[in-house]
Amino acid sequence: MSRTFLDWNATAPLRAEARDAMIAAMDLVGNPSSVHAEGRAAKGLVERARGQVASAFGADGADVIFVSGATEAAALACQGRGLQAADVEHDAVAAWVDPVLSVDKRGAIDVPDPALSAVQLANSETGVIQDLPQGVAVVDATQAFGKIPVAFNWLGCGMALISAHKLGGPKGVGALVMPRGTDLAAQIKGGGQEMGRRSGTENLIGIAGFGAAATAAARDLDAGVWDRVAEIRNILELSIEAAAKDTILIGKGVRRLPNTACISTPGWKGETQVMQMDLAGFAISAGSACSSGKVKASRVLRAMGYDETTAASAIRVSIGPDTTEQDVLRFAEAWTSAYNRFARRAG
Repeated sequence: MSRTFLDWNATAPLRAEARDAMIAAMDLVGNPSSVHAEGRAAKGLVERARGQVASAFGADGADVIFVSGATEAAALACQGRGLQAADVEHDAVAAWVDPVLSVDKRGAIDVPDPALSAVQLANSETGVIQDLPQGVAVVDATQAFGKIPVAFNWLGCGMALISAHKLGGPKGVGALVMPRGTDLAAQIKGGGQEMGRRSGTENLIGIAGFGAAATAAARDLDAGVWDRVAEIRNILELSIEAAAKDTILIGKGVRRLPNTACISTPGWKGETQVMQMDLAGFAISAGSACSSGKVKASRVLRAMGYDETTAASAIRVSIGPDTTEQDVLRFAEAWTSAYNRFARRAG
């Protein structure tokens, strides 16, 4: 059976540019902290990638601190700061904040005190994009970076989290971005790498892939690639709506990521749908991939005001530039067949 990957918000397929950069980096023997020629060559690769990520993220003049991923970046940015957030944040941020901010059924977060708040730019489950106020302490830009135009220098935030594998880079590398010279206490101490903010020998291969992926992602965004992705996503949603009148398209009608469809059919468990579609050859999810093995009612949808049944019946279909119209039409056909069986059993 052929497989169709429709879970791009969990991870994007590795870009050829990233793979090539990583293979080339494997041939560098030096440690970036060494002062000899081999070490300087490795250090040069790290700094080149740092510049690539900064340029793609509109963070020229800012500090880009390479870490193991957005989860580590969230811990570094949020731990011990007493920040507030809404209960729609990714688990990586939710672990460190007080979830007291309100969110409405359209997914909009009320942020009365930006300087004491952590706010996502785009939600991984619904795709809803926030209208961020200036001065937010920490912005999770992980899902937005590479899919919509965004620049750190006009976000006006204290720090931002980004990850390589969400835009076609390797897993296991991300970055915390902040204005140059920001005072930040390191959690991992030792050799003083990454401007003293994150010690440990740099993940040279991953960082090289991150830089290459960021450059390629910025190129695709400038070329309008994601506009076509939005068109294909809309075809999918129209097909689902035509097949199932009781299905709710979460976030439809508000500004969303171009690739994300959050679909709830009350009473039909999201976990069941994921398994049925997997057997049919389609990879989708029932929420954030970082909650794998814990499939239950979506905390995000409950925070937005949806009831338990609706929240437990949601699936996320997230596509990318490689997804074709035929891919989503075949998915809609398989999903509709499963839906019809569910509807007959439901009576």
